[in-house]
Amino acid sequence: MYYKFDKNELKYVRVNWVSMGLKVLIGVLVTSMILGWSFKPEAKENYTEEEVMIFTAKQNLFSNEKLINEIKGLNFKFPHIVYAQSLLETGKFTSPLFKENHNLFGMKEAVIRLTTSLGTEDGHAIYKTWKESLTDYALYCATYLSNLDNEDDYIGYLSQKYARDPDYGKKLRELIKKENLKGIFK
Repeated sequence: MYYKFDKNELKYVRVNWVSMGLKVLIGVLVTSMILGWSFKPEAKENYTEEEVMIFTAKQNLFSNEKLINEIKGLNFKFPHIVYAQSLLETGKFTSPLFKENHNLFGMKEAVIRLTTSLGTEDGHAIYKTWKESLTDYALYCATYLSNLDNEDDYIGYLSQKYARDPDYGKKLRELIKKENLKGIFK
């Protein structure tokens, strides 16, 4: 069973899985509209394979500014923590996991929630684009972190459940402070 804190009633209430599934599906559809994903197979038929590859390559070009804007657009509770995680997990965007598999967060392929992952390679999720990696992390946050309302709880959860490194929370806090990441997302 899954429970969620109801702020209006000031108590934990049981979550209806059907209702939660519909909310996640609606979230995916809204995200797809924001990111411009097309669910129409015939849309691809209008372009040559080369045009699709060129368009995909242009869409997948990565920059810090694009990532910051995408994080802002997805409305994370603590966007500076999300950005710090991406910096930490990718070695400031230099890791092979990021460069080859577009994985911003060291994510494993999800098995019990919706995912944008294409599969697994070397134990980590593979994404078509870095934006799909960010969307997958947003789905992770919606599933596991949506109840957490303060930074300490959020980082505490990540330290205990997300990362293997016992100093993960400490490293995130240091990176946030050193790089003034809160200032970027004001």
